[in-house]
Amino acid sequence: MSKNLPYIIPVTPPQVEETFAAHQTTHQFYQEVRTRSEFKLHCEWYAATAESNRRDLEKMRGELNILQWFRRSPRN
Repeated sequence: MSKNLPYIIPVTPPQVEETFAAHQTTHQFYQEVRTRSEFKLHCEWYAATAESNRRDLEKMRGELNILQWFRRSPRN
């Protein structure tokens, strides 16, 4: 049976294989571009969020800490 396989499944011409290889390479390239773009957007979002959190922290450090009045800890 295995000796009949070359007659059942024809060999693909090299031109078709080159076309599929070019398509696969193009697909991988655009996938890489998309991945890098998404990563860049994530990094920009992260940097903006971190900066916002830093500003909020500095603002909170300058505010009056009401809870400290109720604790009466010796650290005051």
